[in-house]
Amino acid sequence: MRDYGTLWILQLRYNFRITPDPAQRAALAQAFGCARVVFNDGLRLRRQAHDAGEKYVSDGDLSKLVITRAKATDDRAWLSEVSAVVLQQALADLNTAYRNFFNSLTGKRQGRKIAAPRFCSRKDNRQAIRFTKNARFKVLDSGCLRLPKIGDVPVRWSRDMPSEPISVTVVKDAAGRYFASFVVTIGQDETLPPVDAEIGIDLGLTHFAVMSDGTKVTAPKFLHRAARKLKRLQQALARKTKSSNRRKKAVVKVARAHARVADTRRDWQHKLSTAIIRDNQAVYVEDLCVAGLARTRLAKSVHDAGWAGFTAMLEYKAARYGRVFARVDRFFPSTRMCSDCGRINDKMPLDVREWDCPCGSHHDRDVNAAINIKAAGQADFNDRGAHVRPGLVPAARSEAVTHPDAACSTRSVEGISVP
Repeated sequence: MRDYGTLWILQLRYNFRITPDPAQRAALAQAFGCARVVFNDGLRLRRQAHDAGEKYVSDGDLSKLVITRAKATDDRAWLSEVSAVVLQQALADLNTAYRNFFNSLTGKRQGRKIAAPRFCSRKDNRQAIRFTKNARFKVLDSGCLRLPKIGDVPVRWSRDMPSEPISVTVVKDAAGRYFASFVVTIGQDETLPPVDAEIGIDLGLTHFAVMSDGTKVTAPKFLHRAARKLKRLQQALARKTKSSNRRKKAVVKVARAHARVADTRRDWQHKLSTAIIRDNQAVYVEDLCVAGLARTRLAKSVHDAGWAGFTAMLEYKAARYGRVFARVDRFFPSTRMCSDCGRINDKMPLDVREWDCPCGSHHDRDVNAAINIKAAGQADFNDRGAHVRPGLVPAARSEAVTHPDAACSTRSVEGISVP
């Protein structure tokens, strides 16, 4: 989101299911393949230049070599059969991947180190291409999406978009489903009326979220509930002969079952996050190290909870609707600190759900942690001289890229629908 005085601009993405016919699916498969070839050709040229000690191939020279000149050769003449914008966007993803790799090496990019870009495979579960305004895609009055050299693709519209889209990404997931991801720009102020309530949230496994007001949200455990069906489908997959048609069908069945779990979880988290943002002026959560917890024996439960996706929803919705969102340091002793007297007690095992402080206070472990998270978040804002209820918070909302190496560089929100 950009802020120009009183004018602010926010980019959001709206996802819709599309149903291409067999001819359009073939055209999309060709576009996926051409974009992948251009990406890999560009990566190969840069690797060869690096190995030979030559100068780094610039973005402009790379476009001339792997697109313009390649179309004139017999080996790559079929690149002309797809939209040139799709090929240019594939190179843009490669350039983004390299740029973020270099920023990670030099320390300009925070977080975990990013590896160098890798080659894309035709066997990747996710395939995607992107069309910008230069491609002249169009949403027709009939409800179809007109894509260059692909045709008019039917779209299952579930809601209206606030403005004309500036780009669209066509995605094919592991379950064989096709989606159109539109990026739209909104310039109107959507700030909700201010409220007095502020809340701290303690995320967990038994209870997905425990609020500082005592509210407890039971963890739905969508993956656990679907475990029996997934086990049956995976056992059937293991019995199939490799490279057979029946195995390919079994792979799709497993992917569809996992997609159903992910979609149900995402829908539930959207409803919960929207309710929290609507009812509270400020929301404070603990900055959990999800990647570290995912390497423990609780990895399956951590992934099933989906904490990272939920907090990302809270963050961008707070920015969109004029609320405050803040993360509290993960090393803050929210569980061991008494919310009444401030005493920090000894570490407690996980099976201790209630405890007594020497000051005489009796605490529910999770509720006490949520109260401390709220207090720490408020104190952090005041210490930095900020208002507890500031104006609209800038939110970094970039479009998901079409290749995984570029996607690891930014917070990808692909698949998150705006309710």
